[in-house]
Amino acid sequence: MKTLSENKKAYYNYEILERFEAGLVLTGQEVKSIKSGRINLAGSYVVLKDGEAFLLNANVPAYQPKNAPQNYDANRLRKLLLNRSEIKYLIGKSQQKGLTLLPLRVYTKRNRIKLEFGLARGRKRASKKELLKKRDIDREIEKELKLRG
Repeated sequence: MKTLSENKKAYYNYEILERFEAGLVLTGQEVKSIKSGRINLAGSYVVLKDGEAFLLNANVPAYQPKNAPQNYDANRLRKLLLNRSEIKYLIGKSQQKGLTLLPLRVYTKRNRIKLEFGLARGRKRASKKELLKKRDIDREIEKELKLRG
């Protein structure tokens, strides 16, 4: 399993409650572009419409811009492949107040491109500061343990 892209801001700005895995419906040049690591998940999210899941605002630039089709859209809507039961579960959860679906990372699994997304709740500014303080304290503890050990 090789991680191709990660949405690091999502871990900072949101509290991830649950994680899900989905396949992506892509064109050939999008697959090549993603496998070369050229996908940007910042600002993207997952929407549920008509019993289907879609990835919105994920930027996948053309593999070879000069050979790209005239109407190529790097930010187009991309369908996610999920079981019907997973979609029903997500529809119920996403209707709760304050919960959203965010892409966390894109990776390959047995030569297939997969998207890991999470059910998330937004963090307040105070909890973000607490998170940073906790990380700093943990880092200092690790540093001290390495020096003594």
